[in-house]
Amino acid sequence: MSEPLDARLKRMRMRSWRRGTKEMDMVLGPYADARLSGMDTRALDAFDALLEEYDQDLIKWVLGQEPAPPEHSALIADLAAFARARLAPGP
Repeated sequence: MSEPLDARLKRMRMRSWRRGTKEMDMVLGPYADARLSGMDTRALDAFDALLEEYDQDLIKWVLGQEPAPPEHSALIADLAAFARARLAPGP
């Protein structure tokens, strides 16, 4: 039996905000809050797979210190752009 959508979204939000490193909490948490509810099944699957990765790898990919694996590269690029826009100084 598959996980109900509302339970899946709740689980994914919680995993996004409670990573293990504060840096990844601050990248993944706001992104999940803003984007998860608008994602289709394929995008949710991709984000769920990304949540399985180690924070030490994720932060290097988001910061551009190492290239993301091909299966995560588009999502990492979107995450990085989202974080830059969110953290950019205001006018």
